[in-house]
Amino acid sequence: MSGLALLFFVIAAVLVWGGLIGSIIALAVKPEVSAYPAGGEDGDDLDTQS
Repeated sequence: MSGLALLFFVIAAVLVWGGLIGSIIALAVKPEVSAYPAGGEDGDDLDTQS
């Protein structure tokens, strides 16, 4: 492989693994949503009138 191909491979690997590690850290710090936006109750989006 050429040097340019290796450079792009390293950049892509850092982006993928960095994103994975960043996501894991973010989930470890704040695992749940503290407040949900206004909208409705569970199951409101189901069409029960048909």
